[in-house]
Order: sequence, then structure tokens, then C-alpha cells
Amino acid sequence: MDHNSYKTLNTNSATADKQWVLVDANGQVLGRVASQIAKIIRGKNKPGYTPNVDCGDHVVVINAEKVKYTGKKFNNRVLFTYSGYPGGQRELSPAMIMAKHPTRLIEHAVRGMLPKNSIGREIFKSLHIYTGAEHPHIAQQPKEVKF
Repeated sequence: MDHNSYKTLNTNSATADKQWVLVDANGQVLGRVASQIAKIIRGKNKPGYTPNVDCGDHVVVINAEKVKYTGKKFNNRVLFTYSGYPGGQRELSPAMIMAKHPTRLIEHAVRGMLPKNSIGREIFKSLHIYTGAEHPHIAQQPKEVKF
């Protein structure tokens, strides 16, 4: 056997095959759909996954306002924000966030599942979330994925 046939191929930014994927969040549980989105954005569903390279796909999420929670978490769960100033801590429930910014719930869930460093910030730019069934990425011809 030739020793060259056992070489491991590492993906880099030039050889990464970044596709476009469409996810419909209508009726999906937030945490379950967010973990699948994070896996696709990170590239862990591909055989050539490399941890230090952005080799994941672009994900377009539609119907973000129709995502659901299980149990009583939609009204009883508390999410905290802090501005950094004294008295700047705010407590919000998912119902309050959904009323103003429906896309932020999915953003918050997916961001928590990505690495907390520069590559995590770069990977997060591959996530595109929209309310309603319309999105401006039709020219990229995203493939619909069912979970």
C-alpha cells in the first residue's frame, strides 16, 4: 500500500464547500431546532469538519415567530440582559421578547451553542432569520431541510 493514500485532508477556507440551507421553524421546539441549526452552521454534519475553519453552511430560517416552547417556559422562563451600568440588569420572558423581536429567541439559542471566540462570531454571520415565509435569498437556491 502506498503511504500517500493515507493522508488526511484538512479543510481550509478555500476548499470549504459552503451551501445554502432552508429551515422552516413552524411548530418546531426552540432548543431542538436551534441545536440542529448550530450543527449545520458549524459544519459538524460534513465529513470534512475542521474545528478551526468555518466550513459550515449558510442557514436561512423562516417562520421564526411560530417557534414554540414546551411546558410553561414561554411565560415563566427568565432571560437576563445587562447593560454594564448600575441598575442596567433587565429580566425578560420569551413572551416579551417574541412580542417585540421574534427572531432574537432563535439567535440567542443558536449563539449559546457556538464557540465563544472569533470563529464563533464569524460562524454566526452565516445565520439568516426571518419572520414569515418570505426571504431575500431565493437566488442562492437553498435546499430545504426537515428535522
